[in-house]
Amino acid sequence: MTTKLEQEIQTYVTNRRERLIGILQDLVRIPSENTAPKGNEKRCQEYVAGFLEGIGFETSMYSLEDVPGLAEHPLYWKGRDYKDRPNVGARRRGRGHGRSLVLSGHIDTVPAGTQPWTRNPFGGEIEGNRLYGRGSNDMKCGIATNLFVAEAVREFGVDLGGDLLVESVVDEEFGGVNGTLAGRLMGYNADAAIISEPSLLRICPAQRGGRTVHLTLNTGPSGGILTGGRLAAGVAEQLRHFLVRVQDFAQQRRERASSHPLYPRHADPVPVAITKVWTGPWGTGEPVSVPETCMVEMYWQAMPGEKQEDIDREFHAWLDSVADSAPDLFPERPRAEFPIRWLPGSAISKGEPLVAEFAACATELLGAEPVIAGIEGPCDMYIFHQQFGIPAILWGAKGSNTHAADEYVEIDSVIDAARVLLSFIYRWCGTN
Repeated sequence: MTTKLEQEIQTYVTNRRERLIGILQDLVRIPSENTAPKGNEKRCQEYVAGFLEGIGFETSMYSLEDVPGLAEHPLYWKGRDYKDRPNVGARRRGRGHGRSLVLSGHIDTVPAGTQPWTRNPFGGEIEGNRLYGRGSNDMKCGIATNLFVAEAVREFGVDLGGDLLVESVVDEEFGGVNGTLAGRLMGYNADAAIISEPSLLRICPAQRGGRTVHLTLNTGPSGGILTGGRLAAGVAEQLRHFLVRVQDFAQQRRERASSHPLYPRHADPVPVAITKVWTGPWGTGEPVSVPETCMVEMYWQAMPGEKQEDIDREFHAWLDSVADSAPDLFPERPRAEFPIRWLPGSAISKGEPLVAEFAACATELLGAEPVIAGIEGPCDMYIFHQQFGIPAILWGAKGSNTHAADEYVEIDSVIDAARVLLSFIYRWCGTN
């Protein structure tokens, strides 16, 4: 890359800062909530497709229902409804003498939810260095960055050697991944991929795995609150015993899970959490009663390299031990259901050219060597790594309250993410 082009890139991003933030605000203000098995991504995808068409990319907005081989693929997760939930894929062809690159991201967000927001979840409000809204951090900041740098490539008028592809997929949240799989089957593949998840300006060549289970605890009839004898404990004692034993499972996971070099600083590399507990409706509109049934959502993570069959075997053995340790409390064994797919951990080496070259670019532009580490949660990157042999990393901005009320992204970090990404495109794909 010439010094002149490098300088022009940095000046361009700085001078066009408001353009980038405006694209992000546009996306946040168009709800695209994933309410699995359905979703609401179409209007946002129409915006993305129109943007890419407007800057001269060969653009397709296609239904997952029309993707050849998707429904038959062994990784396809059944039971999702894809009516009016299209993917977008776009390509700017290079001169044919450089490496190709795909910029990937998911347009769907988790729902705004019932937690109280202090700001409009679809307002795109700016306060200081923060832009608030559902998906502002996860991951419309990444989609906005991809659109912005794609426009910049057109504006510079400097031909790339290799193809540049941009895609926006649906149904990544709640373990969907079908949208990412569809993009690969539709041919939007390249020599490398950058997934614009909010990585806190870290280069993340690895993701943890994730497993979610819904458990039903049941004690049978309690007899109500007026009885001739002792008031029944209902499901409360069963729940107490179960929650205490969760710590045993967490300790077991820490001892048995293999460590991974991209997760060196984590005190708990494979966390276990209880994410929901439900025994019935709340409030004075409901009668006071002893609950007989409780539903518990449990979530735990896995290291790259761990296998689903081993994870599930370990869990079921532990769950059996919980019931066996207190047979009087468990007249019925807890019932386990898995509401979303198993998401495996995945990683590529720090020595991959994609990782090394991106790190060199980021170091030069940001003035400090970026952290190279695995991201703390699961995502769709494993589809690139494990199924299609495409080296991929996560790269994106800083933010907080992800999946919670008052989600926000730090604006300066969005600008920095774009600066590095735009420069790297020219370095990776090459120019004339």
